[in-house]
Order: sequence, then structure tokens, then C-alpha cells
Amino acid sequence: MRINLLGRLLAALLLLWSVPSLASAVSLAEKVQAHRLANGLTLLVVERPGAPVFSAYLTVGVGSVHESDRERGVAHMLEHLMFKGTDTIGTRDFQQERPLLEAIEQTGEALDRLRRGQGGDAVEIAELEERLADLQQRQRQLLITDHLAQIYARHGGVGFNAFTSRDLTSYTISLPANKLELWASLESDRMRNSVLREFYTEREVVREERYRVYDSNPDGLLQESLIAAAFSVHPYRHPIIGWPSDITSLSPAVTRSFMERYYSPVNTIITLVGAVEFEQALTLIETYFGAMEPGTPVPPVTVAEPAPRGEKQVTVEFAAEPRLAVAFRKPTLPSPDDYVFDVLSRLLTRGRTSRLQRVLVQEKRLATSVASYSTPGYRYDNLFVLRVIPRHPHTVGEVQEALYAELEKLIREPVSPEELERVRNRLRVDHLRSLQRNAGLARMLSFYQSIAGDWRYLVDYEEQIAAVTAEDIQRVAAEYLIPRNRTVAILQKEEN
Repeated sequence: MRINLLGRLLAALLLLWSVPSLASAVSLAEKVQAHRLANGLTLLVVERPGAPVFSAYLTVGVGSVHESDRERGVAHMLEHLMFKGTDTIGTRDFQQERPLLEAIEQTGEALDRLRRGQGGDAVEIAELEERLADLQQRQRQLLITDHLAQIYARHGGVGFNAFTSRDLTSYTISLPANKLELWASLESDRMRNSVLREFYTEREVVREERYRVYDSNPDGLLQESLIAAAFSVHPYRHPIIGWPSDITSLSPAVTRSFMERYYSPVNTIITLVGAVEFEQALTLIETYFGAMEPGTPVPPVTVAEPAPRGEKQVTVEFAAEPRLAVAFRKPTLPSPDDYVFDVLSRLLTRGRTSRLQRVLVQEKRLATSVASYSTPGYRYDNLFVLRVIPRHPHTVGEVQEALYAELEKLIREPVSPEELERVRNRLRVDHLRSLQRNAGLARMLSFYQSIAGDWRYLVDYEEQIAAVTAEDIQRVAAEYLIPRNRTVAILQKEEN
């Protein structure tokens, strides 16, 4: 009965999302128009002539996985600084501001050197701190705070934001249809002429962000510890935000070098979805971005993670209720097994009828919540993670035993046709929903183009999920969901 209901829901969604809304993979494949500029920039456009708005994603295919040891945290730091403006935006008078920026950088770097040194002169440190504070105060008199955001807001922009992952960095906005040239002008200026102002102030903001998200947060701390234990040498092991010492070591010179090296057309994808016309968009992108130098392609990561030789385990003490995270090494795209893990995730933890939700949370009442996801990135082989919070007074050990029993059942017993069809249908509904909004579609197209080198992976998704069989699930479980391939992270309550 539930399958029939899901089938009717799918039919309704397909009717609701007509061709202009890209209801099906076929219409999506027909609607995406792509062009590569001579300097390497890739443009993707989907014309949706309904509401007079569009969403824009500017994605640079560089993230924390591409950082060297002396640059860790720089991609995330740069994302913050790219909102500070250019030599014409964010400043009342750049000619007056420029010497202050140079003095701030010189003073800040001298202060960092003294702080890092053994037995730094306290008097000299205090003098430099006072000088830096005075220079920053003088610079603030020349700044227009959030100037770029103000411009976008005045022109009807919403969703002005950015995010950094281990694999890429994206800058996003949705605007009225007649503001496409404004967007192209502002974003090309941001790519060419960004000024990394308020560097040391923003570095403190990032340091506080790290404390809030990781150091004082049990879930963030557990996640960070799990990933660092699972990867021995691959740079996926490092947090996007950087380790504490990485953040305080970042300098304007290192950050500027990273930006100038990689924030360039050859690494950039622009995705426009909504009330835009491809030919007009192409003309504007050529006008504003076409004259830029190609830049340096982001090099692939050549470090290979060694094959697992046995289970790894890490224990973290923290003033919070116990938590368990279990990670299994797995392949990423283009491996077909990556799609099998999508099915496994939905089968195990998504929805009230999922196996771990039903057994651990509802029937045995061993846990208060279960979750699964792939992390930490998608460009290189990653992890399939299962997270469980035990229900008091049950222990992590009890939860582990029940969890592993369910995983072993996946190896022994094939999933029934009814259960597999239900999972496939739910994945298909989720996929269709993700295509409905302009911003959602722009994000997914940008993601696949950057990570896989081809946006068509988005089109093929339903076909790949439909091809997953019960035998595939058994095979993948037997190959990957085994003790030798897992890393276990346990957060236990800190003893007073």
C-alpha cells in the first residue's frame, strides 16, 4: 500500500513540475546549455521562464583538500574575506586606505613572528598590539561595512552567501531577472580585484567559529576526531576551518597567494538557473569574465591513503552524553558503488521505517537518534558514517552490538523487493524535490560539474539508483561494512 502511495506521489510531482520546471531527467538534459570560454571558465545555463528571477552560483573548484601544510584553513578564511569588497567596493577612499592596509600587514606579521617565537619580548609585543589596534581603527573610518551585500539587497537580491567544502568553494545569490549584468559586473570585480581587508579581525572571527563549531561542540569534536583517525595521510583528514595553530599562523601574504593562484577562470564554473536567456548570459559572461587570464589549474591530490589493515578506534572525553560514530572507507564517483551507498543510507536511517530507526530507536529503544551520511568530501574516496546517540541508561557498547548485528544482516539476507522499491522511490522523490528550486538545481549542477567534471551525473542519478539490486547491496556490505575497514569514534562523558 505504501508503495502505491509513493507511486502516486511521484506521478503528482511529475505533473506538477512541467517541462519548464525540469520535472524529469530527460527534460533536464535538454534544458542545460553549456559553454566553455577560451580562458577555461565553464558556463551552465538553465532557462526557466516562469518567475522573473534567477539563481547564480559561482563555484571555484578549490577547497581545503588542495591546501599545503602552511596553508591549512586558507580556503575557508578566503571565503570570509571575499565579502570585504574590492578597490571600489567596501571603501570610501582606497588611495587613503592602501597605505594603512600595508602598515597593518607589516605590523601583524611582525606581531605573529614574536608571538610564535620562544620568549618573545612582552614589551615589544604590547607595543605592536597597540600599533595594530590604532591602524585598524584608522582603517575602519574608511570602510563601508557589508557594502556588497547592501548593493545586492537594494536590487532585490536574496540568499547572498558562500560556503567552503574540502572540494570547492561557492558564492551564491538570487536576483530579479533584469539584474544579470549587475551580478556579472560585481562578481567579475570580486574575482579580479578583491581586497583582503580586516584580515586580523576576521582571523579572530574564524578562531571563535572554530571554538563554537568544534572545540566546544560534542558533535563537531566527534566528527573531527573520527575523520582525523580514519585518514592517515590524505588531506581529507584536516578540518576545513584548520586546526587551531593553522588559523593563528595564516597571513595575508599566504592567503593572497592562494587567491591569485586558484581564483581564476580555469577553475571556475558559473551556473545560472531561472529567467535568463542563454545567448544574453553568454554575451555578458564573455564581456565581464572573458578577458581574464586563465590562471593556474588546481592540481589533483596525488597522496593515496593506504589500504586499511584493521579497525581503528578513537575515544574523546567531553562534558556531554555519550555518542558513537562508525565510519567505513568507500569509493566515490564514478564508482557505481557510490550509488549503492545512497540506497544503503536511505535503507538504514532515513525515515521512520528505516532499519536502524525502527530497530534501535523504536523497538529496542537503545538510541534516541540515528543518522548516516558520506563525508568528508566527494572528489576523492570518502567515508560512509553511521552516527548513534545511546538512550540512557544504555551504553555505547550495547548500541555497537545492535548496530553491527544489523550490518551483518545486510550481508546475510537480501533486501526484499518491496523494501528496495520503497527506498528507490523515496530517493527519487528527494531527487525530484532538489530540482524544483532554482538555487537547488544550480547548486547540484555546479557540484557535479566541479567534482565529476560533468553535470550529466545529475541526469543519470535516477537511472543509476534504479539499477541498484539486492545483490549489489549484499556485495557492497560484504566488501566495505566489515571490521577491517571501519573507524570507530566514541565520545564518552568526561569524568570530574
